[in-house]
Amino acid sequence: MSDIKVQAKAKRFRETGSCFDTTNAGGLVLVRPGGHEGLPMKSVEPTAFSISKVASKPDPRNFQRKQTGMGGTLVKHGPKAAPLDFGGGPVGGGSAAKSKEAFVRRPNPPNTEFRRFYERGDLPIQIEHGGTANKIAWKVEIGKLDFHHYLPVFFDGLRELESPYAFLSEQGIYDMLQAGWNKVLPVIPQLIIPIKTALNTRDREVMVKTLKVLQALVMADAQDQGPALIGQALVPYYRQILPVLNIFIRKNSNMGDSIDYGQKGRTNLGDLIQETLELFEQFGGEDSFINIKYLVPTYQSVML
Repeated sequence: MSDIKVQAKAKRFRETGSCFDTTNAGGLVLVRPGGHEGLPMKSVEPTAFSISKVASKPDPRNFQRKQTGMGGTLVKHGPKAAPLDFGGGPVGGGSAAKSKEAFVRRPNPPNTEFRRFYERGDLPIQIEHGGTANKIAWKVEIGKLDFHHYLPVFFDGLRELESPYAFLSEQGIYDMLQAGWNKVLPVIPQLIIPIKTALNTRDREVMVKTLKVLQALVMADAQDQGPALIGQALVPYYRQILPVLNIFIRKNSNMGDSIDYGQKGRTNLGDLIQETLELFEQFGGEDSFINIKYLVPTYQSVML
């Protein structure tokens, strides 16, 4: 009998190992989520913090000659020129295709409150395996839960990428918003920090999940002719939520005449941000547009 080689499962984080192992909280390196550690930093100019400036004598032979300019464009004409897309950088490989620092993925350590609570057995949930899709089996009726305690914990798990934490946190939020939408409004201030932390990781997968949850959050109390006050309650917190959306609002897939097969999953970041801002304006009241416009200058109103 020949030996069968089994490929080991890829580990997203060294600290956690397998998703079925309990996280070793004592040995974790607690890195701040969304921090700027490890990013390429430019060298500091030593004369920037002094009164005197060091200037080199200009070379009289160094001047712009005829037919050597850019021709009024942003791309140098020639065989080495790289086309630009609307996502903020050149297309293709090579050193010219390096993404800008604003779009670089930030640290996302596995130290969420949701992971800690779930491994201790403090969350009344478990996975119910179905024939077509899994869902959450709640051990307690959702309407009887303390949303001030549980809902921020589930929102903190939005930046989880490992199973089962990623599925449980996201699906748990949807279940709580659907079954207990009338208890969400007083908890809004406690949800801002987890939302901001998830967006600041600048991880595409995490941002897509967070934007979909934000849309469900705004629409939670708008069902059955509800008061729709959650959208208005989010307006004072636009300064914490929208700056990252302003960076990625033009991150669209330039497919040309090709077919985008990812439309069903709604994974296009630029389109999701546009949809989220439109919902913010529709359900945020009369002050929503001016606050969105202040933080996202390229946004155009859909209500006017």
